[in-house]
Amino acid sequence: MGSLKCDCGPQLRAALAQMGAEGAGVLLYLNQEGRGIGLANKMRAYSLQDQGFDTVEANHRLGFEDDERDFRLGADILKSLGFSAVRLLTNNPAKIEMMEKAGISVTERVSLKVGKTAHNRAYLATKAAKSGHLL
Repeated sequence: MGSLKCDCGPQLRAALAQMGAEGAGVLLYLNQEGRGIGLANKMRAYSLQDQGFDTVEANHRLGFEDDERDFRLGADILKSLGFSAVRLLTNNPAKIEMMEKAGISVTERVSLKVGKTAHNRAYLATKAAKSGHLL
């Protein structure tokens, strides 16, 4: 949650701050490190990125999809807490699609554009270009 190569740490802090300012919110932590490939494989992907591959290419070279996370788990947790609809803090359209397919209505996508640095600029550009993130 604090890698210089991504925007996850700043996104977490901004999401918590926004929920605090609004006086409500639910933070779900799903143990899906490295876009679902695990921490060890994420380190391997970082090594490939250091060789010039982008994050998507690195995942593919390791035998993974662009993003292996399963957001249906989050939808199931929300349903078990009694939610059927949410305003979702995300830049990831796939997250919205999976939530809705799993029975959670996304009434609003709330943009979370934070954390762009010289260290992760290329990573964020790849997320937008290859994974459709709304940055």
